[in-house]
Amino acid sequence: MSARTANVIARVEPEVKEKAESILKGMGIPSSVAINMFYRQIITDNGLPFQPTKNVPSPMALSDMTRAEFDARMAEGLRQAENGEVSSVDDVRNRIMGELNGLV
Repeated sequence: MSARTANVIARVEPEVKEKAESILKGMGIPSSVAINMFYRQIITDNGLPFQPTKNVPSPMALSDMTRAEFDARMAEGLRQAENGEVSSVDDVRNRIMGELNGLV
């Protein structure tokens, strides 16, 4: 009995496709297998197998910021605090320690 398959049609930027397929080829993994692996991981995790994030401005020294940049960052921090978009010190520490432990 042959395995049943379904087609996936997706549009990606040519450069992204080329780079990804080059990396997969170096690993000996066909694109179709990588996509199947990705889909299976979505099922296992019941969501994306990574946490999408928005670009967060990199830390800057106060002396490297203009007054407008400083004011914008302070306004964003105030907005986050007012909307309850905060993390406890313990949560932040655990996240940082987890990231550091992942590097070891």
